[in-house]
Amino acid sequence: MSLTYPSPANGTENESSGDRAMHRTYQVRTFGCQMNVHDSERMSGLLEAAGYVPADGAQADVVVFNTCAVRENADNKLYGNLGQLAPIKAANPGMQIAVGGCLAQKDRETILKKAPWVDAVFGTHNVGALPALLDRARHNSEAQLEILESLDVFPSTLPTKRDSVYSGWVSISVGCNNTCTFCIVPALRGKEKDRRPGEILAEVQALVDDGAIEVTLLGQNVNSYGVEFGDRQAFSKLLRACGEIPGLERVRFTSPHPAAFTDDVIDAMAETPNVMPQLHMPLQSGSDKVLRDMKRSYRSAKFLGILDKVRAKMPHAAISTDIIVGFPGETEEDFQATLDVVEKSRFATAFTFQYSKRPGTPAADLPDQLPKAVVQERFERLTALQDRIAAEENAKQLGRRVEVMVTAHSGRKSEETHRLSGRSQDQRLVHFTVPEGAPAPRPGDLVTVTITEAAAFHLVADPATAADYSLRRSRAGDAWDRAQADSCGAPAPGAAAGRTGVSLGMPALPVRSR
Repeated sequence: MSLTYPSPANGTENESSGDRAMHRTYQVRTFGCQMNVHDSERMSGLLEAAGYVPADGAQADVVVFNTCAVRENADNKLYGNLGQLAPIKAANPGMQIAVGGCLAQKDRETILKKAPWVDAVFGTHNVGALPALLDRARHNSEAQLEILESLDVFPSTLPTKRDSVYSGWVSISVGCNNTCTFCIVPALRGKEKDRRPGEILAEVQALVDDGAIEVTLLGQNVNSYGVEFGDRQAFSKLLRACGEIPGLERVRFTSPHPAAFTDDVIDAMAETPNVMPQLHMPLQSGSDKVLRDMKRSYRSAKFLGILDKVRAKMPHAAISTDIIVGFPGETEEDFQATLDVVEKSRFATAFTFQYSKRPGTPAADLPDQLPKAVVQERFERLTALQDRIAAEENAKQLGRRVEVMVTAHSGRKSEETHRLSGRSQDQRLVHFTVPEGAPAPRPGDLVTVTITEAAAFHLVADPATAADYSLRRSRAGDAWDRAQADSCGAPAPGAAAGRTGVSLGMPALPVRSR
């Protein structure tokens, strides 16, 4: 579907596409899940291929919102941001605003009706149309709406601008074949479509050739990968194939579905040295009744059995999860079942959410919607329990030697503590100091340190002497230096300041409410 609406967009008919984009700056603002973050890489790559340049903190000529329809109040957040830009655009008539992603796929014309100063609206299936829509809006002085009902080009074939040189996402599939009653993703991203293994491995190899040493395989349900082309063990084979790529030191994946999680995947994780001892396994609820109402095709006993098998093969694996509190019809008994499963699971961390209606999902029409006060009280009990467990599990790390990949972003108190930050192999966040006289690392380098302090959401390593600190300079650190030089920034070893723009690379700490 392609429609046009009157718009204040300016442009002249005799301008060429390259002239119009020349020296224009852009900013991509990302809301939502890892898939949205990965899509933003494509949007940035497309814009730069069309001649745009990053705004780098200044007011951009083109602002793109990559939206989420899953999180609570996603539409309010979008329209609030659009409202803030309205007077800025009025003062700068050549400025353009585009809205893409899941909310654009769902709301379509509504966005242009509520925010007529928007120049382009595009969906999850036609990310590649972004530069052309902006170009057309300028040329015609009309807002452009283009929403496709199915994927036209697999996103990974599009140009990419990756913010992190040492770590990257690689999409192995898009869409989802599950029918969870709380989730609108299948309606917005369609049925699962799998990439061929050779294409995935070629992209991984290209990342490694560019200096990356860590890759996260990404899909709505990664462990159902291969069903489309008839190989139910394709995902475990893919993990093992990643283990054969020289220079690739860390492989992660997100997110699997417990119902389809099989022993061959556990074996591949345990037997492939560069697959990290870390697993994100969404629970959603510990109540079998609620799981049935959610149409989650597993039960709590199966879920706990998977964790037991993983830990039997990888005793030090860190396991994280997603949990929804207050699903329609959830009783106090159901909620207690969730608390019981959480206690038994010993999650390293959990993304916990309060249920809220999502228009268009079956759960929105279920009876027995819970009062906000009840949901809030249960949410607070759950987060208190998980905070305690996370602190206890992190306390077990005291005295352990861990290898940390240094990231470009340090903690909020880094100026006071003079600590740098990174992720251990099991994905725990580690803040560490560099002993006096020891060489400082670059983002992408690896340090080995001993954990000296533990909190619920991070670990601390303050080596007493240089002998307790080991630095391994890596190809990724070399790539960081090259990237800084290419952007006219001086490569400062140990500098922890990140770059502006779309935040990609290492996943952030969990936010416990939406």
